[in-house]
Amino acid sequence: MDKYTGKRLDGRYEIYEILGIGGMAVVYRAYDTIDDRIVAIKILKDEYLHNQEFIRRFKNESKAIAVLSHPNIVKVYDVSFGDRIQYIVMEYIDGITLKEYLDQQHQIRSKEAIHFTIQILRALQHAHEKGVVHRDIKPQNIMLLKDGTIKVTDFGIARFSHSETRTMTDKAIGSVHYIAPEQARGDVTDEKADIYSVGVMLYEMLTGQLPFDSDNAVSVAIMQLQSEPRPPHEINPSIPEGLEEIVLHAMEKNPAKRYQSAAEMLQDIEQFRRNPDIRFQYNYFVDEKPTKYIDAIEAVRSSEPKPYQPNYTNQQPSSRRPVPPPEYDDNYDYEEDVRPTRQKSPALMVMLGVVIAFVIAAAGFGGYALVRNFLSSDTLEDVPLPNFVGMQITDVESNEEYRNFTFTKEFVNDSTQEPGVIVKQNPSGNIRVKENAEIVLTVNTGGETVNVPNVVGLTEDDAKERLREYGLVAEVTPVLDDQTAEGYVKECEPREGEEVQEGSTVRLFVSRGPSTDEIQVPSVIDKSLDAARADIIAAGLTIGDVSYRDDSDKAKDTVLETDPLPSVPVAKGTAINLVLSSGVQSEKTIEVYIELPQGINDDITLKAYIDGTLHDTKTVNPSYVNMYQMTFTGTSGQQELTIQLNNQKYKVFTLDFDTGTPTETESYAFELPQQPSSSQTEEEGDPNDGQGGLPIGTGGGITNFPG
Repeated sequence: MDKYTGKRLDGRYEIYEILGIGGMAVVYRAYDTIDDRIVAIKILKDEYLHNQEFIRRFKNESKAIAVLSHPNIVKVYDVSFGDRIQYIVMEYIDGITLKEYLDQQHQIRSKEAIHFTIQILRALQHAHEKGVVHRDIKPQNIMLLKDGTIKVTDFGIARFSHSETRTMTDKAIGSVHYIAPEQARGDVTDEKADIYSVGVMLYEMLTGQLPFDSDNAVSVAIMQLQSEPRPPHEINPSIPEGLEEIVLHAMEKNPAKRYQSAAEMLQDIEQFRRNPDIRFQYNYFVDEKPTKYIDAIEAVRSSEPKPYQPNYTNQQPSSRRPVPPPEYDDNYDYEEDVRPTRQKSPALMVMLGVVIAFVIAAAGFGGYALVRNFLSSDTLEDVPLPNFVGMQITDVESNEEYRNFTFTKEFVNDSTQEPGVIVKQNPSGNIRVKENAEIVLTVNTGGETVNVPNVVGLTEDDAKERLREYGLVAEVTPVLDDQTAEGYVKECEPREGEEVQEGSTVRLFVSRGPSTDEIQVPSVIDKSLDAARADIIAAGLTIGDVSYRDDSDKAKDTVLETDPLPSVPVAKGTAINLVLSSGVQSEKTIEVYIELPQGINDDITLKAYIDGTLHDTKTVNPSYVNMYQMTFTGTSGQQELTIQLNNQKYKVFTLDFDTGTPTETESYAFELPQQPSSSQTEEEGDPNDGQGGLPIGTGGGITNFPG
């Protein structure tokens, strides 16, 4: 029997069985005795416990997922990085991988492929907004639940987009069949690399084939660099042209010509769902000469791609599909034809060996040699973070001294303060943070409010002009509707008479005429009422009865159910009934950033007390990370958070759940004692009370549990 099966970790997690075995870790199904739930626990294999590279990658996965919270991304509940055992406690997913599903189905319907892709893109949009790039999107890392829900997993080689550096080890990370060309070259990668991988997966789902395949990984990597994929409709003629355009646009070799964000690709997919006959007019350049694969060596050595630079334009619309050059022959082996005509110099062979080594390492170990880069934030210098509150956002963004921060802006409308002034920041100022740290700045818009004018029934141009007169911006969404004449506004959001900020965007739902096809109920569960209304109206449906439920912890006006259910085909104009959360039990989340003392290289125990009651105990090491983040939830009111390090009071915060903000009220110097006295430990109480073992996160408590 496996050494962990039938054991209890840290007095809390009862290990039941092995779910899967990977290259660096084993995943178990377990029971969390404290939170009363089934979980999945990924445990680093014993042979890697003292391998710093694998440990860094393992920690990187937990760091990446810890900052994410999305229904399409697997959740992380707990982590432990001890000397004897290292593990990550995650959400248990009862399903199969998308790879297993594709192996069963071989080829899936367009609607199903779109359903999966939308969920994957929404997960990536959330991750990218948090600064996390996955870099290993593939069907093996996508879990499919029985109800059709998608979960993105395995952020082991993810990185934070604002902390990218490049070294000689940054070559060909990810899985070679889904890797973006810039990854294969070892270039700096960003969110657009994930978009390319999504394009490859969508291609595979629609055609049942990979766009590039070969007997060895090196050939596949070279194809990713130089070859153009066979048009999907040649494999599956039923693929609509608009959907094929989306696939090929996502797979552009040049990242600058690819979709620039997951949101941009989602927008095209939503337009295609509303109108399957749409054409995006992406025209692609086709080289008239066969690919000479041996030239990939030069492409690898250069930071710029050489041949096959696809081009697209909207200036010359065409409904013709891109076609291969006249002399192209699927049965002709151009690679074999080219090889005898080239002299393979020793230098060329050396470079080829380097490519082979990098690609095989990526395929076999999933980016093992790259983890230094993923945790590069640990090696970045600490810099002082100023207090930006009260400053103008334009002054902050234009000041060269603040270029070593990554700013994310949020907006409020406060008539008592000047427009453009920063009213809040997170983390708070006057502390030290890592270079390129993300700083959230809340900026006052300060504009006047106006009421949305009546634009329903106007032509599109007249409605735009009316909104412009009121200082508002129009955003047009075409809809199919047989009750409104083509070119006229059917609905607007926000609605007529609602008070909005001057300069706000008003969405105009403009009729494109009637449709005789049935419409699938859009998936709006977990969306806000406004977003759900917009999606439903855009689909050519209407809003029916709206009711509320008190038993949900979702925010107020979050959609819990729809009737009919999502994806059910209905006639156009059908009323969709919504069940919303009343927000009675909704929790607010407060993130607290705790700056750890400098010059400490030893593990220290961090204890968090909420109103005098021990809330959590963790082992931290300031030499690994200077800033420790903790998350607290509550519904309303204020709570006092006290942080102790090695039983010394260190910091005190007031957590205000009405405003969702923390305020540091006290701070104390920390001294590392030679040996903590037993009396100090007794005064603080036993952190194991009620847990039946070692404190969570110490990484050493392995006991048997009955049965």
